[in-house]
Amino acid sequence: MALSLLSYDVTDLCLGKPPLRCLSASSSSVSDAIAALKSSDDPFLSVWNCNHDHDDVAECECLGKISMADVICHLSKDEVHTLSALNSPVSVLLPPTRSLVLHVQPSCSLVEAIDLIIQGAHNLIVPIQTKTATKKRQQNDNVSHTTTTTHSNGQRFCWITQEDIVRFLLGCIAAFSPLPSMSISDLGIINSSHAILAVDYNSSASAVVSAISRALADQTSVAVVDNEGDDSLMYLIGEISPMTLTCCDETAAAAVATLSAGYLMEYLDGVNPPESLVQEVRERLESKGQIGLLSLLDTLSLSSSPTSGYSSDEESPARSLGRSMSISTRMARKAEAVVCNPKSSLMAVMIQAITHRTNYTWVIDKDGCFVGMVTFVDILKVFRKFL
Repeated sequence: MALSLLSYDVTDLCLGKPPLRCLSASSSSVSDAIAALKSSDDPFLSVWNCNHDHDDVAECECLGKISMADVICHLSKDEVHTLSALNSPVSVLLPPTRSLVLHVQPSCSLVEAIDLIIQGAHNLIVPIQTKTATKKRQQNDNVSHTTTTTHSNGQRFCWITQEDIVRFLLGCIAAFSPLPSMSISDLGIINSSHAILAVDYNSSASAVVSAISRALADQTSVAVVDNEGDDSLMYLIGEISPMTLTCCDETAAAAVATLSAGYLMEYLDGVNPPESLVQEVRERLESKGQIGLLSLLDTLSLSSSPTSGYSSDEESPARSLGRSMSISTRMARKAEAVVCNPKSSLMAVMIQAITHRTNYTWVIDKDGCFVGMVTFVDILKVFRKFL
């Protein structure tokens, strides 16, 4: 069966995947991206070089992907000039390297796709093959005034993620025996180089912002640790996950810019931040003179103020400050980290990561000390060597 896997191509992973919602890099702003993300059920949007209001670009190319986490990091770094940051072109949210998102042909094999992911690609863009009649119906299919799913000649695209490939391999796991039952320690895939993405519980906001930006680029997360007075040990307390930030609205930038790692974990934990922390963020913004973020916080707080139509037992919009209501219920994850131990089997770690919709699992020892992490890329390297 392992040999039969060599005959699969990326179209086998595209079945049932929806077409990408796309933003134009030339005509969309950060504000446009925020509006599109809030109205989408997908936490990520693709950014393209084409603008279909004009016909000056013959070939459409995806330049990268963005999420609300990118918006939050952008605003938290430019807290004084928030208005200008909101009006900036959406391209400022894209990572500096274009190799994170790659176009591939439908004939690209599964093995070639795995190689591209191992080499650093986050997503593989695949054209959706549709019938001519279907293409004609798609010509005017604009999802909103800022996004579209249809490109020139009625072409649509979807993308393949690391999770898609790992999930596919999990469905064929019997073909890789005895790998599934081997421990991640015996396989040597515990990655300790990501320790740089661990911040102390009391770390400053500036350290947290830097770590979150790195985690976004690596598709991992930021471990929050405490050494309890022993510099040789690090105990895993929780995490600050970019995936959690994708479920927030832009006001979370105020918390990221002002709170320490421990307080930020508490702010992001659950659906609604504690009122005491919201007030703490406001006071810190005022004391630091961060007028831009304070204005943003006040504007959105006012627009979502409680109305008399809500009973005391119902949740008013104001109590959801910091959360994107369109996807918070479905995707909000608590700050509690997804962990395993060095003796966990490869299959157990794969199932755990897929279940929690992460690209990684933290590894701790029996005493709760931080050991490292296992990423989907580490796992794919094992399968690629087997193939």
